[in-house]
Amino acid sequence: MIQPRGGRNSNPVFLLLILALVLPAAARAGEPAPRRYTSVPASADGIGKVYLGREIARVTSFHGAEWLERPERVEEERPELLLSALELKPGMAVADIGAGTGYYSWRMAQRVGAGGTVHAVDIQPEMIKLLERQMSQRGAANVKAVLGGLTDPGLAPASIDLALMVDVYHELEYPYEMLTAIVHALKPGGRLVFVEFRAGDAAVPIKPLHTMTEAQVRKEAAVHALEWVKTAHDLPWQNAVVFRKPR
Repeated sequence: MIQPRGGRNSNPVFLLLILALVLPAAARAGEPAPRRYTSVPASADGIGKVYLGREIARVTSFHGAEWLERPERVEEERPELLLSALELKPGMAVADIGAGTGYYSWRMAQRVGAGGTVHAVDIQPEMIKLLERQMSQRGAANVKAVLGGLTDPGLAPASIDLALMVDVYHELEYPYEMLTAIVHALKPGGRLVFVEFRAGDAAVPIKPLHTMTEAQVRKEAAVHALEWVKTAHDLPWQNAVVFRKPR
């Protein structure tokens, strides 16, 4: 603090005024952040962290990358149905969040064409290397690998027409922060699509913690500036829940 000329100001009124200005700011700075997450004993497939009533699942390691490229995935997931529901257009900028080996990245790249870009985001450097190798082999020059973080995918603000998360959201360690960053990266009117294995469906042979109900997806998306558009129920094992950022 700059002292007035002539030494320390001992005027009691002056000191009270300074305290009145400083103390509220100090109190605000010391306030705890909202308690978005709670801790529980970790289940076999979880991390012991709960968000809006859901325990977050463990991340699928790059060691399981072969499962992402299994031949039977075409029948189990029918990717052409999902791609049709995405309504991709040439020239679009799209993001594949949690892209893994790029199973959907190169498929989307074909639809957005040479004038479009697919930002393939993953948090594992090892997975990024596998993705880059796959894209090179497939000649997908318009796929750009992006090493993201736990709370931010590393995308420029208002740069993305559509963001896709396939069997990924339930594993995000910081779902609130990551969704906030993804919404920030969407253009006004841009869409965000959650694709998750259907919870509670006996025909879906996936561990329960790696599934989600449509209601839970919509509950967690409702915390953000997102409007529900539609839900595609015609995939064999998954739901595709589509949201839009308001214009």
